[in-house]
Amino acid sequence: MGAAVLPVAAPAPRLTDGFGREITYLRLSVTDRCDFRCVYCMAEDMRFLPRDAVLTLEEMERLARVFVALGIRKIRLTGGEPLVRRGLPELVEGLGALSGLETLAMTTNGARLAPVARRLRAAGLRQVNISLDSLDPARFRELTRTGELADVLAGIDAAVAAGFPRIRLNSVVLRGRNEDEVPALVAYARRLGVDLAFIEEMPLGVISEHDRRLAHVPGRELLAMVARAHELLPDDSQEVGGPARYHRLAGSRTRVGVITPHSHNFCASCNRVRLTAEGRLLLCLGHEHSLDLRAPLRDGASDAELAGLVTAAMARKPERHEFSLDTAPQIVRFMNMTGG
Repeated sequence: MGAAVLPVAAPAPRLTDGFGREITYLRLSVTDRCDFRCVYCMAEDMRFLPRDAVLTLEEMERLARVFVALGIRKIRLTGGEPLVRRGLPELVEGLGALSGLETLAMTTNGARLAPVARRLRAAGLRQVNISLDSLDPARFRELTRTGELADVLAGIDAAVAAGFPRIRLNSVVLRGRNEDEVPALVAYARRLGVDLAFIEEMPLGVISEHDRRLAHVPGRELLAMVARAHELLPDDSQEVGGPARYHRLAGSRTRVGVITPHSHNFCASCNRVRLTAEGRLLLCLGHEHSLDLRAPLRDGASDAELAGLVTAAMARKPERHEFSLDTAPQIVRFMNMTGG
């Protein structure tokens, strides 16, 4: 008798859009609520979603399982502010146990991080991005409208102490507001041994607090500011598909990156989609192309049916965003509704 023929394992499913880009990264917003009111992110007087419109944590975990089965390898928890969502550590524990998920990350303003940093790290959170736009308490309060710098610095210290494999500070730079702090922010990141990304303001939502066109600081200008005080070296550890373009500080493990949706868009290598807190799958940051997953989820759709809807939606993912500083915002939803 011949040797037994072993069955050939079916290839793992993959999400691919109409431009051949493989989608491996899901940004999952757990809430549209936030304890800050940052001037570039939302209006001072915000109206948030009614609670029954927001996915439950169990619904989020189920959808995450569907996405991971489709080839998603990285999930980033966003908001709003993720840490205002009750039960977040339990969600992290559930997601951290998903077979096939390689990286679980979170973006936070850091104000509530200190008491839970070690628990989140133990639950499986691997990366944390923390927003820090100023090291001056008064200016920090002005930019966030409600934030206390001391709380955020305590959160950063707690993240370092918890031993996250990767920590990155995010700074949105506005001309005339905080661009003079670029050197101090770099020095702070270097002292802690963490990464730092400077971000051009995203033109989402209509704001009246400042003129986005006048406040814009291009990424190349930000890097030039850094280079005046630090030798920048090429970095060969770029995250595939990630929006930040990094340089390493000579003599340090700290990397400084720029995220440039205006001056040098990163759409050609886009590998991500966003799921809002209300269950809307956004296919592009700068478009309204989307898929409602909450309705079929609550109507009893099976995992296979949900996966089919997601797979079919990839054909509608746009090639690129069309952000412009010279026109009114094309997208009226604020960043907290998008998932930061």
